[in-house]
Amino acid sequence: MGARTFSTSQPITIRRAVARDAKRLTRLVRGSGAYEGKYAAAVAGYRVGPDYIEAHRAFVAVGTDEHGGRVLGFYSLVLAPPELDLLFVADEAQGRGIGRLLVAHMQSEARAAGLDRVKVVSHVPAEDFYHRVGAVRTGTVLANPPAVPWDRPEFEFRISSE
Repeated sequence: MGARTFSTSQPITIRRAVARDAKRLTRLVRGSGAYEGKYAAAVAGYRVGPDYIEAHRAFVAVGTDEHGGRVLGFYSLVLAPPELDLLFVADEAQGRGIGRLLVAHMQSEARAAGLDRVKVVSHVPAEDFYHRVGAVRTGTVLANPPAVPWDRPEFEFRISSE
């Protein structure tokens, strides 16, 4: 799917991520307020590289107004096995519906790829968000210290065949 503009209070375009987005996406992940405090270690050395962007269906939400093309959020869909691997919205852009737009776009991409389900292993603070956008809780992924020393909720998006 190509770039699409969605209605929010500000114009947002969702387009395929490209290699030159890698540093911005890495900064977005590492700077996420959801990963402060006890969660900081999980993203401290995290890197979204050009190789990752090339290997997966990664898409960015870009502000087309006063933000001048700034990346406001992104997601990455892995097809086999089907999983929403990453979904981040810049802290200052949260509450504007960008996460919901990214999820809707991901579902459209999954549908186009012939998927009927997409798994998500959620970050604990994002659990309510996934409930609100229609994901169904399917279980818990147990802690895996030292990389991830806390249990995480597992969700599934059921993709309709619209």
